[in-house]
Amino acid sequence: MSLIVPGGPANARSLTELAPESLRALDGRGTWLAPATSLVLVVVDGLGAIQLRAHAGHARRLAGAMARRDTARSVFPSTTAAALTSILTGADPGRHGLAGYRVRDPERGTLANQLNGYERDGLDPSTWQREPTVFEQALADGRRAFAVGLGEYAGTGFSRAVLRGAEYVAEDGVRARVATAYALAAAHPGAFVYCYLPEVDKAGHRHGVDSPQWLAALEDVDAAFAAPVPAGVGVIVTADHGMVDVPRRRHDLLDHGDPRLDGVALIGGEPRLLHLYLDDGAQAETVAATWTRLSERSGVVATRDAAVASGLFGEVDAAVAPRIGDVLVAARGTWAFYDDRLADKRSQAMVGQHGSVTPEETSVPLILLGAVARR
Repeated sequence: MSLIVPGGPANARSLTELAPESLRALDGRGTWLAPATSLVLVVVDGLGAIQLRAHAGHARRLAGAMARRDTARSVFPSTTAAALTSILTGADPGRHGLAGYRVRDPERGTLANQLNGYERDGLDPSTWQREPTVFEQALADGRRAFAVGLGEYAGTGFSRAVLRGAEYVAEDGVRARVATAYALAAAHPGAFVYCYLPEVDKAGHRHGVDSPQWLAALEDVDAAFAAPVPAGVGVIVTADHGMVDVPRRRHDLLDHGDPRLDGVALIGGEPRLLHLYLDDGAQAETVAATWTRLSERSGVVATRDAAVASGLFGEVDAAVAPRIGDVLVAARGTWAFYDDRLADKRSQAMVGQHGSVTPEETSVPLILLGAVARR
């Protein structure tokens, strides 16, 4: 049995529930959402529920609309590629296939970056992401479907993987993105509109939570919700994951001669959640035991078989299983793992991080506004 146990409230709704419930609400059949003539789903990348509550004074609108029960659970791992795809498909990573930040492509045997490596790493977005999107489901129901995001994301491999079926509308300002999403929903009754705000996540990675830059990004996002929601339109505000700051003293560096690298061919995932892919003949249980013994203070270890059996990735399709590391290492507390053998050490400058199972990373807001607001 895996020892990796996601934190956060066990009774919170999963992010996988949002897309199917949104479409049901548009038909007046929602099980927990009130009916809406159109629906806007806003994802504030990187804004965990714990961080929002801790900085409520910088986000008076969002925090004021968030009751204690208004939280959801991110997926495992709590990383953008996995969680955004789960939001937009209603499927767990074990089904949609984006099971981490960097994973091994079983056909090539090389690591592939699932956020920005589609062209470089040879991934076909139309097949690598294996599940229908909420936009495709909306179109099948005869509805309009829109995605509002930064212009630089239009047509990227990741966008083609997770936004299939959406009409993409580019807006570079935060307030302009939210206003455009509201306008599209009002102009097209029955529409599903997705709005993506990555600014908080970017500021957190570069400068950390609590930094002036992060607080400014949060205030800018909160200000975007000053405008009233159009009549009949429902709005869900959530996030894909939260974030923790990782100080330099909590870097667990892997270097030549480290016994933890014995039998390890490739290190995928990200610093807060490693996917270890083993050499032919290496035993996952042996490698996991070594990591458990030498990384007791900094990480929790599980073999792929144990992680799959315990349901960490949800139901895992046979084609997805080889993408998951033979051994998984989830960082404890505010630790992170780095392969110090690499010449390029720029990633070690990243402050805010996510991917593991702490409540700070896995608990996200689930704020309901407009027609779907709690009465």
